[in-house]
Amino acid sequence: TCGFILEEGLDLGDLERVVASMGRAAREAGVLVVAGDTKVVPRGAADKMFINTTGIGAVVVDPAPSGHRARPGDAILLSGTMGDHGLAILSTRQGLSFESPVVSDCASLCHIVGRVLDAVPDVHVLRDPTRGGLATTLNEIAGQSGVGCFIEESLIPVDPAVAGGCAVLGLDPLYLANEGKFICIVPEEDAEKALAAMRADPLGKGACRIGEVRADHPGKVVMVTPLGGQRLLGMLEGEQLPRIC
Repeated sequence: TCGFILEEGLDLGDLERVVASMGRAAREAGVLVVAGDTKVVPRGAADKMFINTTGIGAVVVDPAPSGHRARPGDAILLSGTMGDHGLAILSTRQGLSFESPVVSDCASLCHIVGRVLDAVPDVHVLRDPTRGGLATTLNEIAGQSGVGCFIEESLIPVDPAVAGGCAVLGLDPLYLANEGKFICIVPEEDAEKALAAMRADPLGKGACRIGEVRADHPGKVVMVTPLGGQRLLGMLEGEQLPRIC
């Protein structure tokens, strides 16, 4: 379902472009939009347009992936680069430009996730690192499962343009939002099968392993630096920049 909150005076051309784009995305993902509603609010009561959606799906594997199911010895996998969406939104809103363009990774993940579940039915955790980015999402998983998530800094993929933009703006790409990537935690023996399934999809060409789950440091995320040191990654503090949702 989809609900629109529209500011009085909104250009109907903008609304038509948004609805057409949503239709294309829904068709590509195989999703039906079956109901909707609109409400017009006075000028100044909304920032042009707010959209609320509700999705209903089916649990296709049992047991289902969950933030509570990470186990010591599991491999931590990523489907691609971190921070693209957050920096793209921030640069667009603030009118910033970089030497190399930064493009949002926004995409439907249903098909690539389906590939992974076909190859590895017993995926322990599947999460999209949106609000708070990779670091915050791994902290949530570590806390829910009572384990430690150990990741290697040198293995975390970050596009050079994103890394450069973050360096200029003083941002950490590990805390920026992602809209077309996911974290996949699987038993060690299934890691290569899961990676192969991810890399077989255009959205997973950059899939890689970034670390492992351990019993020590429960509830914490530990990043191993290229020099062998260890750094604790905490939850995102303060408001996410840019604000996504």
